[in-house]
Amino acid sequence: MSAQTLPPPLVPQHLQRFMAFDFGLKRTGVAVGSRMLGGAQPQATIHAQGAARFADIALRLQEWEPDALVVGVPYHPDGAPHENTVRAQKFGRQLHGRFALPVFEVDERYSTTEALAGGAKDADAASACIILEQFLRGLHP
Repeated sequence: MSAQTLPPPLVPQHLQRFMAFDFGLKRTGVAVGSRMLGGAQPQATIHAQGAARFADIALRLQEWEPDALVVGVPYHPDGAPHENTVRAQKFGRQLHGRFALPVFEVDERYSTTEALAGGAKDADAASACIILEQFLRGLHP
């Protein structure tokens, strides 16, 4: 199934608070938001890799206590996957395995372009915010 035909995720109503990630090999953007408010707030970008990245994520999860996580998954403009698609999906599986929280994927084509066009000082955090807002818009009331 291509990214263009993915149905919106079925997200149980009891999941209210979310943390989103714009995964990158060197930096990972982070945003938090809630179903009730319908919006997202950018957080400081994680400038770490490997175990250090997950240690930073663990601290943020402890602070924000999200009910679920959202990972932006990039695709080519035609919907075809590429190497970063696989990396982002692996990151999502690692998050689920380490933190035992539901993880939802969002097609994040153009989120960085949109963040930069909007004048974001931290494009990674702004991209995570865009990813989370897109996810929240797709939730059923």
